[in-house]
Order: sequence, then structure tokens, then C-alpha cells
Amino acid sequence: MKIERMNKGDWGKIKAFFDLQTEDGFTIKGFKLVEGTNGLFVGFPSQKNSEGEYHDTVWADKEVKDQVIALVKKEYESSTEQ
Repeated sequence: MKIERMNKGDWGKIKAFFDLQTEDGFTIKGFKLVEGTNGLFVGFPSQKNSEGEYHDTVWADKEVKDQVIALVKKEYESSTEQ
């Protein structure tokens, strides 16, 4: 996996938007890096339903989620130090 594109900024709790490219050549768009009460976490792509609630549109097991979080934090922190 690798970060395809990362737009950093300050949109309230959202610190960055990014896309993820898999080893198979798929690009998944719409990830968010969010500042939570326990530090940074990754918000997976989601859609709003008719009641105004958001639901993830991409699912991954814990191991994959942990890999994504580690990859994104490393990319984000290395680019903000420059």
C-alpha cells in the first residue's frame, strides 16, 4: 500500500484527506486523518444516509487498518516536520 495523494490542512478536527493505492493497482479515495481525543486516527471513506448518519463504504480487518494508520501517520508527520 502507498499514499496516492495527501492534502493537508486544518478543517477543524480533520488534518488531511488522502487516497490509498493497493498493491493490486486499485486506488481507494476518500480517507481522512482526524485529530481525536486519543490522538490521530484514520476515517475510512463513508457516505451519509437519509437520516444524516455516516456509514463506512470500505471495510478492512484490524491488521490492515493498523497498517494504514501507521503508513499515514508516518507520511503526515514526516511532511509536517519539513
